[in-house]
Amino acid sequence: MRDGSVFFSTFSLRGEAAVRDAQPRSHPSAAQRRLIPGSRRSLAAPYLRRQINFDTMATTADIKNGMCINHNGGLWLIIEFLHVKPGKGAAFVRTKLRNLATGRVVDHTFNSGVKIDPVRIETREYQYLYKEENGYVFMNTDNYEQVTVEEHLINAPEFLKDGVVCLLQFHADEERVLSCELPAHVLVEVTYSEPGIKGDTATNTLKPATVDTGVEVRVPLFVDTGDWIKVDTRTKEYVERVKK
Repeated sequence: MRDGSVFFSTFSLRGEAAVRDAQPRSHPSAAQRRLIPGSRRSLAAPYLRRQINFDTMATTADIKNGMCINHNGGLWLIIEFLHVKPGKGAAFVRTKLRNLATGRVVDHTFNSGVKIDPVRIETREYQYLYKEENGYVFMNTDNYEQVTVEEHLINAPEFLKDGVVCLLQFHADEERVLSCELPAHVLVEVTYSEPGIKGDTATNTLKPATVDTGVEVRVPLFVDTGDWIKVDTRTKEYVERVKK
């Protein structure tokens, strides 16, 4: 014979479920669907997507590209990651990290499930103004607030020119600049180069050329003084000659 209290509890739960299922369910509007990225499944239940709570320690399950973490006494940016589940042995996460203070990139492997310490960062647009004794002065393009950035925090300071808009990353809790990144490509003028060979369009033979920021770049033989060229700020290399 069934226990009465157990039977009543089971019946109550079923009853509540029936009432809940009978309630009309709201669906996201067309505007809401446009604002929620992802698949149709994520539109129906966006609250199921994992979010990081910065008040508690996160784990390797929260790792994603662009995340900044405290690791081995420094701040590191996760630029690549891969969750690995081998046939034998424990799972792990293989990552590539960039030190925000030095720019050094290292490979590091985390055991799956271990705790990590994420740091809240904000990225803002700042325009380069001028160089002073303590560093490089930038201005916020929204509120005109100025900040001085030390040279070692800038990925390619030798290509900074007046008016260039860069992306500055800030430690959100400390309002401290963590890094400054120039646009991927910049245009510079060649201020000096040995005379080129007319009609020589070969790009596999390079020569030194000084540009208007004072740095030397290796360029093809056909590039002359007065030409404008595009340079990749990540590799510090010539990309192409441009008309200006």
